[in-house]
Amino acid sequence: MGKRIITQRRGRGSPRYRSPSHRFKGDIKYPPYTEEFKRGIKGQIVELINDPGRSAPIAKILLENFEEIQNIAPEGVKEGDWISIGDTSKMETGDILSIGKMSEGTMIYNIEINPGDGGKLVRASGSSAYIVSHDKSSGVTYIRLPSKKTVAINSNSRASIGRVAGGGRKDKAMVHAGQRYHAKKAINKIYPKVKGVSMNAVDHPHGGAHSNVGKPTTVSRNTPPGRKVGHIAAKRSGRKKR
Repeated sequence: MGKRIITQRRGRGSPRYRSPSHRFKGDIKYPPYTEEFKRGIKGQIVELINDPGRSAPIAKILLENFEEIQNIAPEGVKEGDWISIGDTSKMETGDILSIGKMSEGTMIYNIEINPGDGGKLVRASGSSAYIVSHDKSSGVTYIRLPSKKTVAINSNSRASIGRVAGGGRKDKAMVHAGQRYHAKKAINKIYPKVKGVSMNAVDHPHGGAHSNVGKPTTVSRNTPPGRKVGHIAAKRSGRKKR
């Protein structure tokens, strides 16, 4: 019997592998649908915050009813700028409204998959999607994601106008491995990642003296922890036929 593999140790939730969420700045969600927000409300950006838990900065917004909300900051805004929330918006950078009310070609981010879920898609720094077309008969809007995939989303779902700030984050190279290690550790990611075949047999099911696994790497969905590595419940394996 070998040691617990790193997947088991992370799943146990010990302090070594626990996410430093006490440093995170909170959830990023749109305010719930109320009559006040349907009519439209304005808010002022009072602070731009660096969040260690995400790649993009956060905008703290003070609404006219003195509530505070947080949203991912778009490019081109600064402290003191005003944004609008609601379908009566003039569609300026940072405004939040239903995607069904936006014109085709509008650049958007932080998109709701289902109306009222607070925003799930396109939240990384420098990313943006755009509206391709509207289908009013079925009530869906077609959106082109950064992955070049086109998806159909309910037209009542909300999104923010613009592109996520922080797009130049990757322009500066990480010269030392320690820089990447600490950057990954801040968001609870493993670095460096070591292949199973490079480990000893005691550390991983694929480990051993040879660089070849020597057995199938596809395992069942119900495989017990410690053996559940490789291609888990794969529908197919190997190279694709051309």
